[in-house]
Amino acid sequence: MAIFFRNGKVIVGTGEVVEKGTVAINDHLITYVGVTKKIQPSKKDTVFDLFGKTILPGLIDCHVHFCLDGSPDPMTSVSKDSLPTLTLKAAHHARQTLEAGVTTVRDMGGKDYIDIAIRDGIEAGLLQGPRMICSGRAICMTGGHGWQYGREANGADGVREAVREQLRAGASLIKLMATGGVLTKGVDPGSAQFTLEELIAGIEEARKAGRRTATHAMGTEGIKNALWAGIHSIEHGVFLDDEAIELMLETKVYLVPTLCAPYHIIKAGKKKGVPDFAVEKSKSVVKAHFQSVKKAHRAGVSIAVGTDAGTPFNCHGMNSKEMELLVKTGFTPMEAITAATQTGSEVLGLEKKIGTLEKGKWADLLIVDGDPLDDIRLLQKKDKIQAIVKGGHLYKCQI
Repeated sequence: MAIFFRNGKVIVGTGEVVEKGTVAINDHLITYVGVTKKIQPSKKDTVFDLFGKTILPGLIDCHVHFCLDGSPDPMTSVSKDSLPTLTLKAAHHARQTLEAGVTTVRDMGGKDYIDIAIRDGIEAGLLQGPRMICSGRAICMTGGHGWQYGREANGADGVREAVREQLRAGASLIKLMATGGVLTKGVDPGSAQFTLEELIAGIEEARKAGRRTATHAMGTEGIKNALWAGIHSIEHGVFLDDEAIELMLETKVYLVPTLCAPYHIIKAGKKKGVPDFAVEKSKSVVKAHFQSVKKAHRAGVSIAVGTDAGTPFNCHGMNSKEMELLVKTGFTPMEAITAATQTGSEVLGLEKKIGTLEKGKWADLLIVDGDPLDDIRLLQKKDKIQAIVKGGHLYKCQI
């Protein structure tokens, strides 16, 4: 028995729109996408009429941290909370994310492989949450950004060993810290951390195992080191210069900006308990961050949605705020949706399975009351998200 979603506006995910369209699914796959009049359901099929509603692919967030809780100081929380508490929080964050219409995420660093356990629990049907691509523990230099829950390593051989540990634990990608960051006290976001030789070693080790790589990279030198080393995606990309952008275009490397992270830190500020150093560092980078995204977008760099969810007041389930911020940098609403769907699937290497509404792909989709092309903020209103389908399973249906 198939399910037909008929007479809605279909945003395919490629930039294409089908007015008065239908999406049909059977089991876990999409079986039809097109104009309504070209296909008729049988009497056994379930049919939903979507007049005034929009159908779009399930959203993809390429940068979350389910082990971080969005509190004013999540790095302290992750250090002090017990592993059982962190695991319960992570499971809750996964469910919140799915309820926001995000059907796939890339978890970019957890503590003691909790992210991998949550992924496996979701796949086994024990938990509700999005499809997860997990990095395990992010790999950093001793005392580098993220040392509080990352895997510290030094020298090319040390980095190779750390990568092998993540692979053994079941990581689906490898994350390397190329620069300092905002939430680690005493480090400069613009400073390079891993050397070019260390990055080359880590990326080569991941590639041997068929894994993609991503790097936390804010500063220009660290960004370029990662690009020369063969990285697959740049996370944050705060201080992009023209040479870095040219390198990204030449090597077809993706940018995942995570504009939400400094936005929420600055908005909450010290008055809500965010550590002084994090607020001041965010203020020092936010202008350059937005300008870098604007320049990269104009130049044609492929940009995917990632939120850094879990950082201060950047709560899980608020993921669609990133699309609004991308629109503020110059994206059209359609470009922002594409960044959260098709481009996100490419970053993950899952473009043949998810990211667009096409026959034969996994049935991940949202149904929204209204049109997000008129107002991208509509996707932030959970009462407007009337249906969520992941892998053909209806996790929410209020049509």
